[in-house]
Amino acid sequence: MEELEIRKEIVRVCLEMERLGINQGTSGNVSHRLGEGMLITPSGVPYGEMTPEDLVFVPFEDKKAYKGKHPPSSELDFHFDILKAKKDVNAVLHNHSTYATAVAMCREDIPPCHYMVAVTGGKKIPCAKYATFGTKELSENILDTLNEGYNSCLLANHGVLTTAKSLKKALWLAVEIESAAKQYIFAKQLSNPVVLDDKEMDKILEKFKNYGLKKS
Repeated sequence: MEELEIRKEIVRVCLEMERLGINQGTSGNVSHRLGEGMLITPSGVPYGEMTPEDLVFVPFEDKKAYKGKHPPSSELDFHFDILKAKKDVNAVLHNHSTYATAVAMCREDIPPCHYMVAVTGGKKIPCAKYATFGTKELSENILDTLNEGYNSCLLANHGVLTTAKSLKKALWLAVEIESAAKQYIFAKQLSNPVVLDDKEMDKILEKFKNYGLKKS
């Protein structure tokens, strides 16, 4: 996509997160690769007021040399580090959806009690270790988790992070993770959810190679 298209798509995704109820106000943030750098949502600008021109360009050679009317999101570090380290990722989305964040507040992984946890690329929806928001330590904890083979994770006491080749796919992953978290919480209220075993999850992961959002 051309730069203006990417800028418009970031704004659209931010507004869609609010419409879907997986983010509120100025919480959460979105980024997308652009050439030798990235575009990221600005700090403190409500999505309903944000325009494509408000997005901040950050070059990979020096994240302090950003260009824009506003400073970049306070979570710049993990967006920057993920996009710089993972060449197959173009989009990073972070939100504070209610149910997934509730699980993250317990510092739990979501186990394979439903096959849809495989959307993360693994046999669970993992929870990255806690670190203060906006810190290099948080970025390192997220990358440690993603490097285990996942495309998404919960952030302990914080929220959710998804990565993908497109913003559309990153948003789809965020919605699926919120749905899985809601189901997990409800199931735990009824009883102890039955967890699918490794053999079954191996079969599911094989099927997931051709599953999910096709046009992204």
